[in-house]
Amino acid sequence: MRHGDMSPDGSGPLSFERGVEIGQVFQLGLKYSKALDLKVLDQNGKTVPVWMGCYGIGVSRVLACIAETHHDERGLAWPTVIAPAQVHVVATGKDAAAFDAAEKLVAELEERGIEVIYDDRKKVSPGVKFKDAELIGVPLIAVAGRDTVNDGTIEIRNRDGSDSAAVPVADAAQTLASRLDTLLGK
Repeated sequence: MRHGDMSPDGSGPLSFERGVEIGQVFQLGLKYSKALDLKVLDQNGKTVPVWMGCYGIGVSRVLACIAETHHDERGLAWPTVIAPAQVHVVATGKDAAAFDAAEKLVAELEERGIEVIYDDRKKVSPGVKFKDAELIGVPLIAVAGRDTVNDGTIEIRNRDGSDSAAVPVADAAQTLASRLDTLLGK
């Protein structure tokens, strides 16, 4: 068979498309139920062996499909509804105030039920942290650095690059929650 050949039932030409098996169903029949003497009562009250099936979803295959379809040159770009976290908070520099602001933001987000990844590595450059945040691909990124915190702001941006803004530290959790609602279509 080749692309364009007539289908066996004559309903039209065949087309070949790429696909991935993410789940499977196997009919096991009576093999294991008979071996295990597994029985149930049928609708007539008669004892009969169970007809068995095996059903599976390949979680790792699903993740591979997501990675294949939701990425860019910077890394993964998780769909919001299945992302491992909704916000990636990055604290940068050596200034304790930046880390304090980041920790406060993380606590406020978690109080709202928002899942957070917090990068508080102190011996890693801001550039590496930003690259890691892009690579991981959580939908929203919040950056608390010396310059922003001294200005009384936290930088908030969408992972897809569609929006970036410096918002007052006091408003950061609410702004992130609102952006998350928008991404989720609420």
